[in-house]
Amino acid sequence: MSEVKQEKLSQTVSYGTSHNELLLMEPSDIKMYPTEDTPAPEGHPVKRKKGPAPKMLGNEVCSVCGDKASGFHYNVLSCEGCKGFFRRSVIKGAQYTCKNSGRCEMDMYMRRKCQQCRLRKCREAGMLEQCVLSEEQIRLKKMKKQEEETARTSAVATPSPAPEMPPLAPEQQEMIEKLVAMQKQCNKRSFLDRPKVTPWPQSQDPLNREVRQQRFAHFTELAIMSVQEIVDFAKQLPGFLELTREDQIALLKTSTIEIMLLETSRRYNPAIESITFLKDFSYNKEDFAKAGLQLEFINPIFEFSKGMNDLHLDEAEYALLIAINIFSADRPNVQDHELVERLQQPYVDALHSYIRIKRPNDHLMFPRMLMKLVSLRTLSSVHSEQVFALRLQDKKLPPLLSEIWDVHE
Repeated sequence: MSEVKQEKLSQTVSYGTSHNELLLMEPSDIKMYPTEDTPAPEGHPVKRKKGPAPKMLGNEVCSVCGDKASGFHYNVLSCEGCKGFFRRSVIKGAQYTCKNSGRCEMDMYMRRKCQQCRLRKCREAGMLEQCVLSEEQIRLKKMKKQEEETARTSAVATPSPAPEMPPLAPEQQEMIEKLVAMQKQCNKRSFLDRPKVTPWPQSQDPLNREVRQQRFAHFTELAIMSVQEIVDFAKQLPGFLELTREDQIALLKTSTIEIMLLETSRRYNPAIESITFLKDFSYNKEDFAKAGLQLEFINPIFEFSKGMNDLHLDEAEYALLIAINIFSADRPNVQDHELVERLQQPYVDALHSYIRIKRPNDHLMFPRMLMKLVSLRTLSSVHSEQVFALRLQDKKLPPLLSEIWDVHE
């Protein structure tokens, strides 16, 4: 049965079909769990043996909260929610307080009530902070540090006339123009589909169930259109179709929400603190909340959007960032890391050259932009918890969004 679904998905990535058929099944996740023959001493994390790990049976539970486990994260068999919670806690250096003196029994209910005990349980289960930073994040941080050192050196050096920057190589100029044109074409298709979107209800009655459902349907339909744009754009990227179908799927499934957030940020209007879709659909934080989203997810979206707006990026810079994001070799389930990195490099080089020409006096802009991709990884984890919260509210996502966000009803 899984082979049939995977073949159907593979065909969909390579050939255009309706959204209900798109991304039906991800290639089997690399699932791992502890395999030590002898139990670890009490209070110490269980270590797993090195080497290939057996596949999960499908009935494993999270070592932290008891929810269905999705894989082996940060050295522990855990669910997506606890994985994201641990990542955010480590990245932010969060300090939590327990109202019960640290004695809460952790389960699917209490994990949202007591963050201190949840983090304690993560560590007791064996989650390791040093596992949080991915290879991609480490690479980006090193790049930022090198750029900062270069900027400091330039600042203390004897002032001299700024050298004239060489123009973009012809192939870079051609690639950038093609990316921008591709994006405009994808956006235009979505704009033509605008009349098909469920109208935003005019009623303000917060207790009207039908009104709430209409708002949720409105947002999910906009999300579907965004996913379709991203898939269309990716399939036109030079090099994308050189990848195996499995790697195309792996890259799309993990990058889609991050690209959606990038696209959201470019539509942010700081004057009215709203985000505009399809030219005339504008929404503030209150509108997002009315559609069923939580403030824990809404606030980071608007903070990220404001930060991106402050960079004043143009269409070319956004298009290059999106291409770089798609070709991220450290994504789960990617097999040919070397090819993905090779395909990503021309976009990184083009962005670097473009920024040096457009902003010759801002030596930190390039690392700042790449670090935004790291911030997107954190936002992606917050999104995983938002999807879980929607499930608790019995809000069912359309098939396309369920599959691309790995929601299993």
